[in-house]
Amino acid sequence: MNRAATISIAFAAAGAVIAPFMLKPFGIFLISMWAVLTIAAIGLNLTLGYAGQVSMAQGAFVGIGAYTLALLTQAGVPYPIAFAASGILCFIIGWGLGYPALRVQHHYLAFVTLAFTTIVFLLLRNEEWLTGGIYGVNAIARPVFFGWSTGKAMDYYFFCLGVLTVIAFAVWWMLRSPWGRAFVALRENPVRALSLGLDTRRYTLMAFAIGSSLGGFAGALFASLVQFIEPASFALNRSFDLLLMVIVGGSGYFMGPFVGALVAVLLPEWMRVTEGYYLIIYAALIMVMMPLAPYGIVGLIERGYKALTVKRKPPAPMLTPERTAP
Repeated sequence: MNRAATISIAFAAAGAVIAPFMLKPFGIFLISMWAVLTIAAIGLNLTLGYAGQVSMAQGAFVGIGAYTLALLTQAGVPYPIAFAASGILCFIIGWGLGYPALRVQHHYLAFVTLAFTTIVFLLLRNEEWLTGGIYGVNAIARPVFFGWSTGKAMDYYFFCLGVLTVIAFAVWWMLRSPWGRAFVALRENPVRALSLGLDTRRYTLMAFAIGSSLGGFAGALFASLVQFIEPASFALNRSFDLLLMVIVGGSGYFMGPFVGALVAVLLPEWMRVTEGYYLIIYAALIMVMMPLAPYGIVGLIERGYKALTVKRKPPAPMLTPERTAP
């Protein structure tokens, strides 16, 4: 990581800590939503951006995690156990969903995961005995740790920010380990990776499982943030939103989900001043950005920084006859 990137991350971290003290309750809710959705987008970026597996099921895993935490806490299960169960359950289901990725790739895999998202949505809506159906689940508790209650908006934001920090550090460490290099090799050329002795089957399943578990953790945080969940919150549009965050931020870049989630959460709110036109303007901005920045915002910034660095470097001195060795 170069010096400019380190300084940028330090300023962004400081801003994340200072921001809630300068915002009203709704603003704190928005940045809390940013922290929650960033975790889900990190999971999708791991599956799509690093391992190259096209998944449209991340929204469904957010829903599974949310309902798991809501139902377990209302059954009397302690919050930490329910929170861990949300990620573990999604890890197991994600491992199973990874098996089609061993057979199909690219848009075929996208259709498989879209079908899975539809099935999850229908189960959440129709199985009223378990999920409450269209009436959803309300009065979802927020955690209390050693006497510290996260019931207030700012307290819960810092709880979400702490979880995001831990997960981001764990993913950063993993991407710099042999696992991360294996995911990248799987994305670039699976056949070559297999010929070099890489167990592509295991790493494909692990990419889905780990990415799905992060979606489950994000869903658990989401449930406690809004304190009311219903099936429509986890329909196909949630998966599309998360995919948009990864692509706009920069697929395959560590900071991509952070930037993409910030754009996806804040930009629509800023555009509401245009009333009924904000969705049209928002969609038009995304359409313009895609051809101009196919690698996302982070990719555009990185390439711009590299171009400036190359231009600023002085040309190499030419050897003159006087300086030439005899």
